[in-house]
Amino acid sequence: MAYAESTSVSTDKSRAEIERTLQKYGADQFMYGWDQEKAVVGFRMAGRQIKFLLPMPRKTASLFTETPTGKARTESAAHKAWEQACRQKWRALALVIKAKLEAVEAGIAIFEDEFMANIVLPNGATVSQFMLPQITEAYQKGSMPKMLPDLSDD
Repeated sequence: MAYAESTSVSTDKSRAEIERTLQKYGADQFMYGWDQEKAVVGFRMAGRQIKFLLPMPRKTASLFTETPTGKARTESAAHKAWEQACRQKWRALALVIKAKLEAVEAGIAIFEDEFMANIVLPNGATVSQFMLPQITEAYQKGSMPKMLPDLSDD
């Protein structure tokens, strides 16, 4: 069973909770946006820009358009199932952000360790987007990259 699978908390309330949580822990900027495929939450804290990309479920996925037995759902039922999946995603993101910030606050972890994958680099990519291809290549080749690429504009 997925976390918050049957939550009734709206996506708007979850987003507002994330914003309040970030303010509580000292963020001095906050933004969010969305399109059909993903939502983005960004903030600045501890001198770092942080970005979370939240993949959103596709409205046309069979998970929503069909029952578990394969029967077609009504448009209304499909929309309701899709909205539930969206609510679950936003609740999970609220939990993750709050847990990371609380770990930092309690001295269990440092900010950069908790948010490393989501730190935005000077070129707009996150550390995760920058490092994942290098990690994959290192495992495929069985060796470390010789040098990290230069990110400066010079």
